[in-house]
Amino acid sequence: MVCGNSGKAIIIVDVLNDFVTGSLRCDRAQRIVPHLVDLVKNAREKGIPVIYSNDAHIKGIDHELKLWGDHAIVGTEGAEVIPELEPKEGDYIVPKRRYSGFYGTDMEMLLKELNVDTVILTGLHAHMCVRHTAADAYYRGYNIIVPTDGVDSFTEEDYLAGLKYLKEVYGAEISDVDEIVRGF
Repeated sequence: MVCGNSGKAIIIVDVLNDFVTGSLRCDRAQRIVPHLVDLVKNAREKGIPVIYSNDAHIKGIDHELKLWGDHAIVGTEGAEVIPELEPKEGDYIVPKRRYSGFYGTDMEMLLKELNVDTVILTGLHAHMCVRHTAADAYYRGYNIIVPTDGVDSFTEEDYLAGLKYLKEVYGAEISDVDEIVRGF
């Protein structure tokens, strides 16, 4: 699927079983799931690419595991996207081994080939993986949109700090899913 004239793509960061219900469970993640389901449904209907930026760690190897413990280990159920947001034919999956969806992945090449100039960043966590993915998107010249009801973090403090940082440092447009969908 080639992105239409919108130039937008949805990037869903780490909405995986381990992050929602597993070893790195974030109780607040459930709050964003219905909004993400709506966003993804509308994006697919409009031909806007849906890209999953998923932790895919190698047990006993990846540096990040030293800090966070085993999570999203390749081949485990914990590394799979939650059932409510299961990737469909035409969606893209970009595995990652670090916080950023760009670092050591083919995200940039995929976005270029899809003619994307604006990324809509969603998922977990606003102050970590979403933030680092936003940094790399910003460095590469992408416009960034972040829905307040499409990202979250372990705590309210981290969530609010994440949104503030994304807006002030990367110029992210902070919106909500309904407003983004109306812009499709």
